[in-house]
Amino acid sequence: MSKARDRGFKQATRIEDARRTFYGALPAISLPSEKVPVRTSLNRILAEDVRAETSVPSFDKSAMDGYAVVAEDTFGASQTNPSLLKSVGESKVGQVPKTIVRRGEAVVIATGAPVPQGANAVVMIESTKRLDTGDVEIYAPVAPGENVSKVGEDVREGTVVLERGRKLKPADLGLFVALGRRTVSVVRKPRVGVLSTGNELSNAGRGVTGKTADVNRPVLMAMVEECGGMPVDLGIAKDDSAQISRKLKQGLKTADLVLVTAGTSVGKGDLVPDIINTLGKPGMLVHGIAMRPSLPTGLAVVNGKPIVSLPGFPVSAMFAFSTFVQPLIFRMLGTEPDPQPKIKARSNKRIVGVPGFRTFVRVLVREENGKLFAEPLRTPGAGILTTLTRANGIVVVPENVEGFDEGAEIEVQLFRPVERGEGAGRT
Repeated sequence: MSKARDRGFKQATRIEDARRTFYGALPAISLPSEKVPVRTSLNRILAEDVRAETSVPSFDKSAMDGYAVVAEDTFGASQTNPSLLKSVGESKVGQVPKTIVRRGEAVVIATGAPVPQGANAVVMIESTKRLDTGDVEIYAPVAPGENVSKVGEDVREGTVVLERGRKLKPADLGLFVALGRRTVSVVRKPRVGVLSTGNELSNAGRGVTGKTADVNRPVLMAMVEECGGMPVDLGIAKDDSAQISRKLKQGLKTADLVLVTAGTSVGKGDLVPDIINTLGKPGMLVHGIAMRPSLPTGLAVVNGKPIVSLPGFPVSAMFAFSTFVQPLIFRMLGTEPDPQPKIKARSNKRIVGVPGFRTFVRVLVREENGKLFAEPLRTPGAGILTTLTRANGIVVVPENVEGFDEGAEIEVQLFRPVERGEGAGRT
């Protein structure tokens, strides 16, 4: 535990301890699978191992335009002493060849066409010359199997080619097509209810005097989609216990996971923690996380379903989402997140941490004269969203580190490309 020095929290729970407590109270979550067309399965998560029902290629095919031959007929062939073979037919793409190749014979063949029976190699067209007699001269030898894609060279029938939990990429979709698959079994997207609370909030962006645009809901719903979930819009609830309770119950009924923003600190108007505890057991498990921003984050489980109570300031809500909600969605899907790029850069100012808290510092990384520099952005408050739109990386200051001195080499988690300065090299 860490001492929380503001907002009335007497202590705060370390991130790893909070996750352990949270996950430990959750039942094993197994989302059902669903069949979707291969063409719409990009970035979905495989629900089962995929075993090849056919070999790829399913027949021996030519890797070159040229002539299908018996390799032994070309041994010793050269520019000055070509082998002379009789052209006896043609193998075309998409057609089963009828010709059987015998010793002393050659068949014209296109790239991708089936290698005819009897042939065991292909001579590329550049090493041949067709004569007026119909015969063909071969100017270079080929070995058995040369320029031939053999049955199962890419995929052998019966082998597992893609494993459960894999996030499908374009090449995976291509493999499905090669295997003749039209549909694929994927994990159903976890439904994530998103609720904002606060009398001051409005869905209108401008023109409502005394009201604040509800930024959290659209931002969090986009983050849910980004990591593979399906957002469920629960709207805005006023600072009213009955209204908040009703909307949370709706979320628990319709979603696999519920997010609620604001009303999660420890002031008189912060109703969410107590309301959650009335909805079911075990209720709020952790309230107050040793991280900056996002201290007021709460983690709860109600009758087997997770609720994450996020701070009201947009930046705090986003960091809490990345720390707790994103890993939970991946856990539900049975997969791992994509690797996050990390680079080394020099800090051009001192980066300050908060002792006892893991501090997430927004930085702008620039390249100058071939070197990378990270500038910490001024963060007057966790509601300043432009610190994230201007930043391109995050520096994490551990709980036991007070900060990083100016000029120190630091690790930066990039979420946008490095900014190029005037002296930066162009590639």
